[in-house]
Amino acid sequence: MRTRIALLGTAAAIVLAPAAAMAERERGSSGHLNVIYWQAVSTMNPFLSGGTKEMNAASVVLEPLARFDNEGELAPWLVDEIPTLDNGGVSEDLKSITWRLSEGLLWSDGSDVTSDDVIFTYEYCTHPEGGCSYRDRFAGIESVEAEDELTIKITFEDATPNPYLPFVGAGSPIFQKAQFEDCMGARAPECTEQNFAPIGTGPYVVTDFRPNDVIQFEANPNYRVPTQPYFQTITWAGGGDATGAARAVFQTGEMDYAWNLQLSPEVIEQMEAGGQGELLVDFGPLMERIEINFTDPSPDLPEGERATRMHPHPILSDIRVREALSLAIDRELLTEIGFGPMGMPTCNFIVAPPAMASTNNDGCLVQDIDRANELLDEAGWEMGGDGVRTRDGERLELLFQTSTNAVRQDFQALIQSWWNEIGVETRLRNVDAGVFFGSDPGSPDTYLKFYADVQMYASLFEGTDPTPHLEQRRCGREPQPDTQWQGQNINRYCNEEYDALWAELNREPDPDRRVELVIALNDMFVQDFAHIPLVARGRVSAAANTVGGIILNVWDSEHWNQAEWYRIEE
Repeated sequence: MRTRIALLGTAAAIVLAPAAAMAERERGSSGHLNVIYWQAVSTMNPFLSGGTKEMNAASVVLEPLARFDNEGELAPWLVDEIPTLDNGGVSEDLKSITWRLSEGLLWSDGSDVTSDDVIFTYEYCTHPEGGCSYRDRFAGIESVEAEDELTIKITFEDATPNPYLPFVGAGSPIFQKAQFEDCMGARAPECTEQNFAPIGTGPYVVTDFRPNDVIQFEANPNYRVPTQPYFQTITWAGGGDATGAARAVFQTGEMDYAWNLQLSPEVIEQMEAGGQGELLVDFGPLMERIEINFTDPSPDLPEGERATRMHPHPILSDIRVREALSLAIDRELLTEIGFGPMGMPTCNFIVAPPAMASTNNDGCLVQDIDRANELLDEAGWEMGGDGVRTRDGERLELLFQTSTNAVRQDFQALIQSWWNEIGVETRLRNVDAGVFFGSDPGSPDTYLKFYADVQMYASLFEGTDPTPHLEQRRCGREPQPDTQWQGQNINRYCNEEYDALWAELNREPDPDRRVELVIALNDMFVQDFAHIPLVARGRVSAAANTVGGIILNVWDSEHWNQAEWYRIEE
């Protein structure tokens, strides 16, 4: 394989152009780009979906004040400089940060970008009747105020050593007030026109959006860099599967870029032999895991109560059961079969940056069926003649769901066999990825509703500070009916000690102590068996040999520098 694989946290810059192709380029001069996301995009409003696919698609239209570059460093985006203690942008008491928008910024409709738009975005995402997926970015804020048309001051309730969460990264972009001001709170999901075609400051505008299907983009005529973007139009296709997406780049040449190629190493190697594209891989915080549902997803419960903390899970509330499920899994084998060199078995919630990856949980790397059986015996689950355990007449039966994908179905089958060995009857369910990771609050099949006992998927966080990612597991951050099923505490975990430790992390200024607190929070979550880590995955995509300018970024949107992509001329 000619795969480019970067080490944890290093840049994987893919600049495929020969020197002769580096001539000066103009806006639209590269013509048309074809992108395929086999997990189709369901909305262009990232605040109404926790999915990476929506965040990535939206990032070519909607932008934050600052974002993270391919090294995980903060980069100014809609501002000229990052506020710091040294330049006076961050107050000495760490209780405020002041951002100043760049002069002359325009929305794609030609109107001015002002501080009112930034303030409105805060109000939109924190509306008490709303369901903002990234509301955790705005935790601990006392006020967001305009000092003038271009200057915004954020004041925090307490000293905040990391003030770079609100309006930073692809998950916290700026919305145009004029477009979204009638879409606040409970009305947010109803604003189809706004959610499907947001007005942005990014290099592209949406010209057609078909949910769970295809998006058409065109170069933004008011983009702040006069010569960019280099591609005039983009077709962002959705649907199919990872195999078809890889084939479209590596073999048929129909597509220029394919995202998230979750395929076995053997399949990828065969595909790449077609010679028309190159695999792009970099390691960051992406981690495949099994989420444990702490609430009862039974369809016998009323819809408003199902999978809420009103009803604890009748089986998985017992830590001994959760630990047994984890011990029964062979992570080394899963990694070998599913990812090869593009994955590493893990026992952690936080797998990157390397300094924050705990070494206190490595025991899970060794499968232990005997101990798993002992734990279930201790919990009162007796093995039956049919190989299924029972307790007080109840069978030890679990519904295990994930998205439709060949690697994940292989994982399901292996895990089902191991859990069967310890007397757990496991029913498997897979859901189309576009639906599973979708944002429809009326769908029973989304990972946010979690109408199953356990579910498997991968997620990551932006930047190199996992504080907001850890904040997502605090009490009260779970998806629920009154938030339109938005929220990132998907397994409804609630631990007051965890919350208190996170609050300490959020206040702690000392870098070394912050690392200690991150590891402690990781260990608390993992040792509660609140979820089951499986594999630290590389971010894997593919680019045609005819496209240059791509710089893979595991710390922000994969399309963070979309404006700089171009067609290589032979």
